[in-house]
Amino acid sequence: ALVACGPSSAPRTAPTPTPTPAAPAAVTLGEHRLVPMPRSVAASDAAPFALGASTSIVVPTGGGDAARIGAMIGAMLRPPTGFPLPVSTADGAVPRGAIALRLSGSTTLGEEGYDLIVTPDSVRLVAARAAGLFRGVQTLRQLLPAGIEADQSDQRTTNAWTMASGRIVDGPRFAWRGGMLDVARHFFTVDEVKQYVDLLALYKLNVLHLHLSDDQGWRIQIDSWPKLTTIGGSTQVGSGAGGYYSKADYADIVRYASDRFITVVPEIDMPGHINAAIAAYPELGCSKPTTVVRRDMRASGTYTGIRVGWSTLCHDKESTYRFVDDVIREMAQMTPGPYFHVGGDEVEVLTHEQYATFIGRVQAIVTKYGKTMIGWEDIGKAKLAPSAIAHEWRADTALLAYRQGAKLILSPGPKAYLDMKYTPATELGLRWAGYVELRTAYEWDPATYLRGVEERSVLGVEAPLWSETVKNLTAAEYLIMPRLPAIAEVGWSDTAMRDWASFRLRIAAHASRWRMMGVNFYPSPQVDW
Repeated sequence: ALVACGPSSAPRTAPTPTPTPAAPAAVTLGEHRLVPMPRSVAASDAAPFALGASTSIVVPTGGGDAARIGAMIGAMLRPPTGFPLPVSTADGAVPRGAIALRLSGSTTLGEEGYDLIVTPDSVRLVAARAAGLFRGVQTLRQLLPAGIEADQSDQRTTNAWTMASGRIVDGPRFAWRGGMLDVARHFFTVDEVKQYVDLLALYKLNVLHLHLSDDQGWRIQIDSWPKLTTIGGSTQVGSGAGGYYSKADYADIVRYASDRFITVVPEIDMPGHINAAIAAYPELGCSKPTTVVRRDMRASGTYTGIRVGWSTLCHDKESTYRFVDDVIREMAQMTPGPYFHVGGDEVEVLTHEQYATFIGRVQAIVTKYGKTMIGWEDIGKAKLAPSAIAHEWRADTALLAYRQGAKLILSPGPKAYLDMKYTPATELGLRWAGYVELRTAYEWDPATYLRGVEERSVLGVEAPLWSETVKNLTAAEYLIMPRLPAIAEVGWSDTAMRDWASFRLRIAAHASRWRMMGVNFYPSPQVDW
């Protein structure tokens, strides 16, 4: 079974974790190393809570989400500790030695907020919604020693595991806190996507944006256009067989993310970045690739290079919109979340009017199938519906969308793009947006990043990982860690609670967790690891 709060059960290619030593005594809550930084932390002088052989997990009677999350906690904690940690039901007072979960009727904590109280006798986690309980579990997890991330019996310690006493009241600043994974340039298996989801969950991110199509590959089964996967899914950047997700695969990913209170947002990029579809169905295109582009094209018309801006759907054919309608209809049926991302970026072979007309028609199709349209900021060139969301990445055209009343998701290349090199010496990644070291990724405020944009128009932040240079999960981890936790804190924590000096100390303590999880990471020289 897949462990809901810890790493997925899939085998990893990252380095083998070293065995954990005996669990150390907990530091005081005032010395915590939590990421993201909580809203309120009140330390106590009382003794820590000791997790031991007699500890139980108590959930309210009636089951439901609290019971499911209680089972998750047990599944997470049993392997490293060896303790039985039974899950029982009880209302009222918290039994001695228990970790108790409660859902309250209060709305003051919000959708994802929680109240965590640790005493020598018990741990009490309260939230208004199940998502808040789950976010609180990630804090509980980080309060325990790093060895809690071990998933092998020979890594167990015989010592009791301790959590410092005190109280944490917490909740997010922004509602949208996402990570994007480009599975089109290089394909990632279902298990690899799940491992990526595990990292999102650990740092309280709540959106998985999947970039499912591009010039180099089409990664999702569409029954009405089967060659999209048999031909369009057969390649990726450079060499390799590519791959795609069946509808069952996609449902598995959606379910896995949903169990961690993460919404999947699918992206089918259009009208550009579309050559994989045109290779499968040539009638969809009406522009010819340049000589430079053709150097990386195979006889089948598939493309394995990394140039952008040259492909487009034929905007003036009704058959194009039948294709778009079919794809969005099937994606909407597969996706329980409310959003559909249409891409819309880097279209260099259509006029302004042609592009605006295309986006307008696609927007109507997205609405017809009950979804809210998201597009990269370029969609600001078209007339947008009041519900449209623009995804900023380079600031210039995001303001066009904002002036139409669109809400914004911020993913500025010089701050949040996880595929940017850390330094000139970094082998992986690109550098068109500059070098993005950890401090650069951390030190910015979404509320003031775009001049003239009010904070109420900013839904939140997202950290994209484009995969032109990323061939496997180990490489992906190197680029996202430790920048992903930095962006997570930018989205979660209030500005007054964020400080680089504090963050660099707190994130340093997470290296031992990542090693225990087998997660590869970049040891930034800006941090004393």
